[in-house]
Amino acid sequence: VDPRRCPPARRQHDRLPTCGVRSNRKSLVRGFTLLEVLVAFAIMAVSLGMLYRAIGSGAKSAGNVEQYQRAVVLAESLLSMRDTVTKQGWNEEGQSANFAWRISSAPFATTVTNPAAPTLHQVVITVTWGSAPATKQYQITTLVPERRPVPGEEGRL
Repeated sequence: VDPRRCPPARRQHDRLPTCGVRSNRKSLVRGFTLLEVLVAFAIMAVSLGMLYRAIGSGAKSAGNVEQYQRAVVLAESLLSMRDTVTKQGWNEEGQSANFAWRISSAPFATTVTNPAAPTLHQVVITVTWGSAPATKQYQITTLVPERRPVPGEEGRL
């Protein structure tokens, strides 16, 4: 093929002039095939499904965090009710909003032999919420000193 006989490209998107070579195609067809469109829709559907799950689980997690924070505040509030424990210990339970709580204590053994040191009690506060089988629980454990009897009040404790 003689390059001098080939006409220049008429438009920018024309690739090369045919230079006398015959083609079965009359014009170059531009666009997407049906298969390409279906693949694109399938990819988009999978992506949107994953995005929906991510957003849905994020909202659920936010609700769980709020309930957990409320349980922590309740447990800390219950703990702040007493700064000492009687010799008999501290055993209570109750309900507050959608939370069930329980407080129990037991003497805590230490190796301290100093008679001036207070006896310690291990206090366990458990806050439970939710319904079975998705019951959730928050537990706080700490040591609280035993209340020393005040002279004259020994019989009134």
